[in-house]
Amino acid sequence: MYKQLILLCGLLFLGALPGMAQAVKKKPVTGNKSLLWKVSGKGLKQPSYLFGTLHIICPSDYLWTAAMQKALDASKKVVFEMDMDDPSLQSRMTAGMMLKDGKTLKDFYTEEEYKQLTGIATQNNIPLQMMQGFSPFALVSFLYLKAITCTIPESYEGNITKLAAKQHKEVLGLETVEDQVKVIEAINVDSIAKAVLRIAGDLDSFRLTYAQMLAVYKQQDMPALYQQIIESPDYKDDLNTLLFDRNKKWVPAIIDMAKAQPVFVAVGAGHLWGDKGVIALLRQEGYTVEPVR
Repeated sequence: MYKQLILLCGLLFLGALPGMAQAVKKKPVTGNKSLLWKVSGKGLKQPSYLFGTLHIICPSDYLWTAAMQKALDASKKVVFEMDMDDPSLQSRMTAGMMLKDGKTLKDFYTEEEYKQLTGIATQNNIPLQMMQGFSPFALVSFLYLKAITCTIPESYEGNITKLAAKQHKEVLGLETVEDQVKVIEAINVDSIAKAVLRIAGDLDSFRLTYAQMLAVYKQQDMPALYQQIIESPDYKDDLNTLLFDRNKKWVPAIIDMAKAQPVFVAVGAGHLWGDKGVIALLRQEGYTVEPVR
């Protein structure tokens, strides 16, 4: 469930990441280490690009190379999981996280569990009382910020959106806020509530998990990152909902946009690799997809 929750953070711009202090069982093949991939061939007049993001990252860890900037410069439009320059994005996401039928956050915990959660929230400056109307998943964002080592993190989506605005590039989304909320709703909310409590009670392990994931990300090791995600038994029932179904839905949209003009597609890094990842699906459609370093 730890891995599941951290991956779910990607739905709220917090990162499609591997899980909680769990050793990788075997070393994956790491022959194609890159966060940036060029898509060409099959009649495309100009190449488009795929970029794997980490949605929240400290400035000292932020990785943005000359090749990445060049790819962005060469693209006519920028595409994220959602339309990041939509002014209604935040309000719609907030509305999607609200509990229904009069339930409150406290309802998901026993009296003793909620007392424990309240103590942890107080120690970590988490406004628990203000969040009574929100799903337990909303707490994950606050816990996630406790895993990083800086007080003011950066966002690839935010930074790339600013770069796109400076170059007057249109920003598009592969899915809507409502699509992402449906993915969250497909996960058992009681399981999320219990996992939030476990994570909150062991923030040191949560921080270690993030540090391990960050090291792999900075190495641009997509196979290793993907391996860490799928190694978790917590994912077995939800990989289709969280990753594979969405990847399959995105690829036709990416192809249509790339046919029209070159695009820079930036999505959570966990979506790119694997047999059912965006890279493999584009290759199955006859496109050449190769790493750029």
